[in-house]
Amino acid sequence: MGFFEALVDIFTSESTYINGALFAALLLFAATGEWVAERAGTINISVEGMLLSGAFTTAVGYDLTQSAVLAILAGICGGLIVAFLQAEMSHRLSADQFVVGLTLNILVLGLTGFLDREIDPQTKVVDTWEIPILSDIPLIGQALFGQPWPFYLLYVLVPVSAWLVYRTRFGLDVRAAGENPQSADVSGIDVNKRRRQAIYYAGFTSGLGGAFLILVQVGQFEDSIVGGRGFIAIAAVIFGGWTIRGTIAGCILFAGALSFRLSIQGLGYQLNSELLQSLPFLVTIVGMAFFAHRVRPPAALAQPFVRGLK
Repeated sequence: MGFFEALVDIFTSESTYINGALFAALLLFAATGEWVAERAGTINISVEGMLLSGAFTTAVGYDLTQSAVLAILAGICGGLIVAFLQAEMSHRLSADQFVVGLTLNILVLGLTGFLDREIDPQTKVVDTWEIPILSDIPLIGQALFGQPWPFYLLYVLVPVSAWLVYRTRFGLDVRAAGENPQSADVSGIDVNKRRRQAIYYAGFTSGLGGAFLILVQVGQFEDSIVGGRGFIAIAAVIFGGWTIRGTIAGCILFAGALSFRLSIQGLGYQLNSELLQSLPFLVTIVGMAFFAHRVRPPAALAQPFVRGLK
């Protein structure tokens, strides 16, 4: 079969869109909160650890209660724990936010791996909710409207996040903290407090992402479950030019690469396995190389704020 025939086969397969929607949803849970954090002027490297912590606490919560709702709440708590440590150390104690983030990622990876072997929580994928009529749309119907119910939380989370940043006083303060923290401080805004709160929000959404990973996408915890997707979520925010629409587009693009890899294998096509494993990260790097330099980040992004200093 020719190359173009294979492409047609892949892009007309419903599984390509279902897998793509699942991957994009996970990235969006993490990237939405990361977008808010970066608009406040902080790069939250620990989003990988937040996802992993949220996934582990979700698994433990479900194992203890057999309730998906309580498990999701536990996942949110897991993400918030890492967010609290990131926020307090980088925006109260003024530790380097990159070093803190990388340290937390390593800490969470080791800690969850150890606790998983000790506890071995048992989980499963929750029930699917199909939305009548919409789920029957060819190709994309099942992908967007025939998923396990936590998937649909995204349809609320993304617009609420956009409203929070663009239509509230909190969002105005967050954007001011990311663009001109000294002027924001003179205006009476507690810059580091707003930055901490933005990171808490990233912990909240990443905790939801960890819960999604367990209850919708995988069904069982492993310490390798996140697999670098937290970093891809960060790349999606940068790729998207620090806008919510661009972030969504970045998540869809990078998720498409992940889905393409699975579809090739699922349809029986043979391709170098190492190349397939690296494909999502290769697309991420290429996307960043082409688009990252064409957009303007928040002026104070990654710059620590010390009152009275310029």
